[in-house]
Amino acid sequence: MAGRGESDGRGVRPPRPRDAAATRRALLEAARELFASVGYDATTVRAVADRAGVNQALLFRHFGNKEGLFAEAISGEAMAVLEDGPPEELLRRTLGAIMAEDPSGTELFFAVLRSTGSSEAGKLMRAELESRWAGTFAALAATDDADDAALRAELVLAWLLGIGLLRTVIATRPIAGADPDTISAHVLRGAQAILDGRTGAPTARQAAASDGAV
Repeated sequence: MAGRGESDGRGVRPPRPRDAAATRRALLEAARELFASVGYDATTVRAVADRAGVNQALLFRHFGNKEGLFAEAISGEAMAVLEDGPPEELLRRTLGAIMAEDPSGTELFFAVLRSTGSSEAGKLMRAELESRWAGTFAALAATDDADDAALRAELVLAWLLGIGLLRTVIATRPIAGADPDTISAHVLRGAQAILDGRTGAPTARQAAASDGAV
């Protein structure tokens, strides 16, 4: 028998006390889990309410509709990663969250990956990513050209989303089984080169050959 506040094994939690703040938190937590696991389109308000252990009428009272719930759920996750340190460490923090065994904190990315076919979700996600992640990366780009800074930021963001897709959703080899520190080290070097605008960097094989010639 599930304890108080625990799932009953089907992902459905028992009814909770009628506390507005607790209800709101439960709905957001359930929504993030479902959006991340099955995507925007497949997530229903009834499923979110059942998972949170509340009546679905409370979902509409707190968030208006599914689109409003989705917007607030992803906004909360975005702010958590963005505000957990200085902007120049955002790439490292994001990679750490994606590489972690516990996927908590990366729901935003997986919601994006699983909701690309939804026009409603797509609009919300584009606005969220552009204003938060891409905007932060663009500010770190070593250029006065705003368009070029935005392009560099989008390239870095696309790389992060692709890593999340291949490692977690599709689980391709070798990336799915690779050491997280190794992946992070490669990506950090490459992304920094994009943001800094460095060109002509030697490949690993070239660097090794150069070292051997010394």
